[in-house]
Amino acid sequence: MAKSIAFPMLGLLCLSLLLQKSGATEFTLGWTVPDASTHFDQWAENNRFQIGDSIVFNYSPGQDSVLRVSQDDYTNCNTDATAEKFSDGHSTFKFNQSGPFYFISGNKDNCVKNEKLVVIVLADRNQNSTGTPPSPAPSGEASPPPSPETVQSNPAPAPESDQTPPPPPSSASSIFISFVGSIGAVAAYSSVLLF
Repeated sequence: MAKSIAFPMLGLLCLSLLLQKSGATEFTLGWTVPDASTHFDQWAENNRFQIGDSIVFNYSPGQDSVLRVSQDDYTNCNTDATAEKFSDGHSTFKFNQSGPFYFISGNKDNCVKNEKLVVIVLADRNQNSTGTPPSPAPSGEASPPPSPETVQSNPAPAPESDQTPPPPPSSASSIFISFVGSIGAVAAYSSVLLF
């Protein structure tokens, strides 16, 4: 009887360990020439981007596109030298490393009208690195918050206040909760087999 329970319990434990790192966030952005109340960089500064998160750009295909570029190309709206180009109207980019990411419109006139974005991805706290932390996001002009019909975020955008939001739970607490959940799942599974 003990051998018949051991393999399913081991399978449940492995499954729970695989699922513990699935907390990535998908941010959605209406990619268009911003009006006076919309500033993409301010929106990005109000969100916390982590490795594994992704951003979805929604725009009209054929009329616009998204280019990932270098800092210089971002500053100068250079649409000729791109690291990546997206043009399908619903483009998703996954952040696979920390540091700054620069995006501009593939339409140079739109870029000049401030259709561009800098995203700073925070370093992964789970890795022991001795590298320098990413530089802070560039300071934007003081302006009202972005309009909800143009810029969205899943989950809800960060609250607008002068207080710094609390840091996310450490990986140690996530592992502990995952471990406790695994023990509970094993106990429940074992009780079902016994009855």
